[in-house]
Amino acid sequence: MRITALSGGVGGARFLRGVLHALERSGEPADLTVIGNTGDDITLFGLRVCPDLDTVLYTLGGGIHEEQGWGRADETFSVQGELAAYGAQPQWFGLGDKDFGTHIVRSQWLGQGQSLSQVTARLADRWGLPGRGVTLLPMTDSPVETHVVIDDGSGPQAVHFQQWWVKEHAAIPAQRFVVAGMDRAAAAPGVLDAIRQADVVLLPPSNPVVSIGIILSVPGVRDALRGTNAPVVGVSPLISGRPVRGYADACLSAIGVESTSRAVAGLYADFLSGWLVDEDDDLSAYADLPGVRVLARPVLMTDLDATADIAQAAIDLAGATPAVRP
Repeated sequence: MRITALSGGVGGARFLRGVLHALERSGEPADLTVIGNTGDDITLFGLRVCPDLDTVLYTLGGGIHEEQGWGRADETFSVQGELAAYGAQPQWFGLGDKDFGTHIVRSQWLGQGQSLSQVTARLADRWGLPGRGVTLLPMTDSPVETHVVIDDGSGPQAVHFQQWWVKEHAAIPAQRFVVAGMDRAAAAPGVLDAIRQADVVLLPPSNPVVSIGIILSVPGVRDALRGTNAPVVGVSPLISGRPVRGYADACLSAIGVESTSRAVAGLYADFLSGWLVDEDDDLSAYADLPGVRVLARPVLMTDLDATADIAQAAIDLAGATPAVRP
């Protein structure tokens, strides 16, 4: 079974780990291609940082800080401390010493002319992903960055997504999102084929606006999803209208979309086949999406087994759902 997934950071990575565990439990060999969001990417201290790709690498490779969901386990922060002593900015984005190693080698290889796809493949080798049946692809090799237009009282200004998310905790309402560089971007090698040739396409419970939504804005990706013969099954990132973590509700508000699982499904309605929602969700709300099969069940990823159960439910839903497009 060839599975392709579009993924953001923490929620997506944890779900993908559940997919692998579900496949292991069933004895099914893994053939998982992950298309990772690079809209969160940022240059810090002269180094190229790819937070979502790295979170997938560390989570599936067994090196993630479990409590945080991002960064490395057993991390130290000596380099960040030295940078602070020199007055280097910004200090609101904490990079650990082990994490710096990833960003240094990525930046070195990119500087030598390798593409982000080539660099990501080398990093994935270090983390053993190919041995687990996982291929990690950036959504594009072109440098893109999501910016947020906000007004803190001094007039509208655009700030990097990471500043709004990490420093401001999305407390300043976003007026809109702008992806710098997307007008020149193309899907990375293998991305469109991974969607077209999949047996199942999964949308993990990643942020629908600034993770999945950014991947969908890469030229050709949405068309590939509309055209694939594979069922496309998503897992809602909301429970009782709120994200389990992060600020997906603030992102939805910025684009004028209600913070409900039904509204999120509407963002994917032109290609969605199946939709997994929380057990307390009102299924009657989906009556106007006749092409989408909706299943209600517990979707809180409390531990690895619970996450594997959710992943298995999504895979099973895909098996019971034809790829019918509106």
